[in-house]
Amino acid sequence: MRRFLVRRLPQTLFVALGVGLVAFIITRQLPGDAAATWAGPRATREQLEIVRQQLGLDRPLPEQVVGYLVDLVRGDWGTSIHTRQPVLSDVMTRLVASLELVVAAILIAIVVGIPLGVVAARWNGRAPDWVSGCFSAILVSLPIFWFGLVLQLVFATQLDWLPVAGRFDRAFRDVVASTSITGLVSIDAVLTLNGPLFLSSLSHLLLPALVVAAYPIGLIARLTRAGLLETLGEEHVRMARAIGFPERTIIWRFALRPSMGPVMAALALVFGYSLGNTFLVENLFDWPGLGSYVADSITTLDAPAIAGATVVVALAYLAANLVVDLLRPVLDPRLR
Repeated sequence: MRRFLVRRLPQTLFVALGVGLVAFIITRQLPGDAAATWAGPRATREQLEIVRQQLGLDRPLPEQVVGYLVDLVRGDWGTSIHTRQPVLSDVMTRLVASLELVVAAILIAIVVGIPLGVVAARWNGRAPDWVSGCFSAILVSLPIFWFGLVLQLVFATQLDWLPVAGRFDRAFRDVVASTSITGLVSIDAVLTLNGPLFLSSLSHLLLPALVVAAYPIGLIARLTRAGLLETLGEEHVRMARAIGFPERTIIWRFALRPSMGPVMAALALVFGYSLGNTFLVENLFDWPGLGSYVADSITTLDAPAIAGATVVVALAYLAANLVVDLLRPVLDPRLR
């Protein structure tokens, strides 16, 4: 395990720097003048030159690239053009909100998708398998914005069971600001033993998490089914049947864990994808996460913010893959 980490961590750092390099070069080719955006429409030519010097835009591109990578390692990711705040501070603040949403969605996908795949494999070729397959196909193909609007219409507008937007009720704004520990509102509510805040954050989190979880549920269900069907034909499963173990015990004890490798790999992909592509959900539910920050940055051609958010998503994706590679030998002893 130690040798694996020593080998993988430098690779992770190299890939992250490569992503930062590509993101920086591409964002520098965006149309528009960052200095003019920063200085405002009434800036004089002298003021524009001063701003270009401050932003480093007067230097040659290779020098800008080297300086950006060095600053990236040091933790200086530049200053956002539209918020006028350090990009790293902006990104980390928004990242926490997106993590809360994406992690909740992944947990829902695991809790729903794995049993759905088990049911399909257990009754392969019969009615439960057909129902599971149809349900998974529907979830995978649902347009996110449409599904979100339907949930808002049904559960927020018609039934009035859940709030339509935001991370928590406005009455808790001062409480959240004064008791923030991790930045995850639901976790902070548990740590501070604030039951009303926890219920409020959970009610606000449920609808957007369900929307984000729709695609992973269908994907995990189909991968679980395929992995289980393959594992159920292996020798150790046939031996367990010959000994006389019940089918339920065979599936949950002997077959499920070894078949989770593709599911774990897919979860890492879904995690990285969801973290950077939740802008539709975040805009729909007024969720102040990384996706909406990237959307605003693209609208204002904020190159430092776009590059910084891209690096963060890449790091999150690499971290998720590293965790999956560490967990797979735990779930499947054959890999050890």
